[in-house]
Amino acid sequence: MTKYKLLALTAMLALAGCATTSGNAPVADPEPRKEPPAPKVAEATPPPPPAFIPSGPLSAIQPSDLSSQPVAPLEPPPDLWSRIRGGFKMSNLDGELVRAQEQWYANRPDYLQRMTDRSRKYLFHIVEELERRNMPTELALLPFIESAFNPQAVSSARAAGMWQFMPATGKDFDLKQNFFRDDRRSVLESTRAALDYLQKLHGMFGDWHLALAAYNWGEGNVSRAIQRNQRAGLGTGYADLRMPDETRNYVPKLQAVKNIISAPEQFSAELPVINNHAYFQSVTLQRDMDVELAARLADVKLEDFRALNPQINRPVILAAGTPQILLPWDNATVFKRNFEAHSEGKYASWTAWTAPSTMSVTEASRRVGMAEGDLRSVNSIPPRMLIKAGSVLIVPRRSANQRDVPDHVADNGQLSLAPEIVTRRTVVKAGKRDTVASVAHRYKLNPVQVAEWNRLPASAAFKPGQQVVLHLPIRTVARAAAPIRVNGRAVVPTSTRAPAPVRAQATHKPAAKQAGAKPAAKAAAGKPVPAKKKHG
Repeated sequence: MTKYKLLALTAMLALAGCATTSGNAPVADPEPRKEPPAPKVAEATPPPPPAFIPSGPLSAIQPSDLSSQPVAPLEPPPDLWSRIRGGFKMSNLDGELVRAQEQWYANRPDYLQRMTDRSRKYLFHIVEELERRNMPTELALLPFIESAFNPQAVSSARAAGMWQFMPATGKDFDLKQNFFRDDRRSVLESTRAALDYLQKLHGMFGDWHLALAAYNWGEGNVSRAIQRNQRAGLGTGYADLRMPDETRNYVPKLQAVKNIISAPEQFSAELPVINNHAYFQSVTLQRDMDVELAARLADVKLEDFRALNPQINRPVILAAGTPQILLPWDNATVFKRNFEAHSEGKYASWTAWTAPSTMSVTEASRRVGMAEGDLRSVNSIPPRMLIKAGSVLIVPRRSANQRDVPDHVADNGQLSLAPEIVTRRTVVKAGKRDTVASVAHRYKLNPVQVAEWNRLPASAAFKPGQQVVLHLPIRTVARAAAPIRVNGRAVVPTSTRAPAPVRAQATHKPAAKQAGAKPAAKAAAGKPVPAKKKHG
């Protein structure tokens, strides 16, 4: 049938051609003749622009996917807010919880202004990453909920950074956390890890609202809540699950911010102008460099430098551990030019030092030639703490040593501390057959130290009743001097090992349980005093 229709159409076109030509017009050829090729232009045509190769893994586009690909507009969005609105893909949530969160933000215009203004440094990068992964741009607003776009934010549960990663979750997503840097605060690394995690959660639950609930509450908790509803024959959507109030309000908070960004005039909100172009670019460091020098070479304020590089924990940037720093777009060129012209030749006044053994801060400061207070301050060492063997500290770099810190230290350096044990000189009386070794064993001391304190050989024996000098921890001293009730009288033993007659005559009721016993008496009797519980 199609064949006959085609023949009829051809005949009609031929008749129409005859009707419009003169009588001596030639009859059209059955096949159209090819036009002669156009003459070549003598001028050389400009070469085509270089091909744009996106970063990240590539995948082939299937024919079935072509119809679903959006057509790119000829004009870019006028600002970043318009670009974000154009990428909204998540289904909207509605209800009283959303209204309450909208009202909360609308009643705090100053807070909303500070929060959105702070985001201008980071939003473009996040939107770029979301679009590259074909993820909803609503997720670019999530740091508003997590941290108010403060990369230095730390929660009471020790979640840190703009995306609020817990230490363990950060390690799961390859966020380095060591003495020199914490990538949970890094703009680039934390964004990469957060989007990886959100993609994983969306793959698990197949729903962005559930993925966000899992990001806040934990994937295991959301999975168990879904299983409970399935067993009860209930729905398994975000609004159907039983969850803590924080998670219950989590997605409504994001929806409220989305609604304000979508129509700020409805909430009397003023969004700062954020241009639709990159705010920063990364610069590779070739040498270890002081933070203050890097900011000075880039001609940026120190607080602005730290806002783009919040992962740096110390006053020095280690090229082996943090090879890239972020700088405002125009200042990156300034930094490169000033770095090449830097004539002093010294880029870092700090370096890393590894403690060879467990020692006090006083001893460590003596070894590195630094005031004790300065060593504590730059390494954040609290009082009454010992530096454990193998710990890494920041110390002044001597002029003779200009070598940069090696990779294994920059990537794995940690500062480990232990409580400092305060001792007191104490004199006890030796018992029968007591030796240096037996007294040291009884008080959990080193026999060599006991021998030195008493100017005796380590193999020496004590005479019964001989005075023995010991340096005991304060608690042990208190326990040794604590009175024991014997036949209603307080007796102070000369040793923590009570003589046999004292033990035989002592009352069967423990001293801590006698009438009127105080917590101090519990401690004196060797009983632990329960600490008050701390919340949060």
